[in-house]
Amino acid sequence: MDKTLEEMLVEQCAPTLAGVKPANLFRCPDHAALYHSVQEWDNRLRASGIRIRVVKRCRRTHACLIYVCRWDWICRTLAQADTAEFLRTNGYDLSKGTESVLCQLSRRLCLQEDFPHEIGVFLGYPLHDVIGFIENRGQNYSCCGHWKCYGDADRAQRTFDVYKRCTAVYKRMYRRGVPLMKLVVAA
Repeated sequence: MDKTLEEMLVEQCAPTLAGVKPANLFRCPDHAALYHSVQEWDNRLRASGIRIRVVKRCRRTHACLIYVCRWDWICRTLAQADTAEFLRTNGYDLSKGTESVLCQLSRRLCLQEDFPHEIGVFLGYPLHDVIGFIENRGQNYSCCGHWKCYGDADRAQRTFDVYKRCTAVYKRMYRRGVPLMKLVVAA
């Protein structure tokens, strides 16, 4: 049985829904009602400060990448001087705001042959780990979980553990009948 978008949001985005992670990205099989479901959930979640959008649709498999974020958190992250400089250095035009930057990321996901590894900053990964991943081509990391860490492995592991516990709790609560909207922590 195919999972609903709601089930995937709980399974893939619990830390973002809980307010402990700025964003998540997950793959979703395309189906006739997907774009309508994404729009519907975006409308429902906006009051809690969460946005959801399709950022890529694969031409070959028709699967979609769904991006879910805490809007204000992402805006603050992209406005940080070091992050903004990193993105500018990587060809992003930040002058038109967060919405424009996310459109630029979506274009890169769709048009570039290589995966744009700067996406880590859009998912809340520490900037030094994103840079470390790019410079080391994914090798020589100190630990690996939700991302490859090139800095403080203990801190990263604690964060991974928080995400894992959060996801387990949210999945359990959802299976027990708690509606997704009751699981969302408002901004």
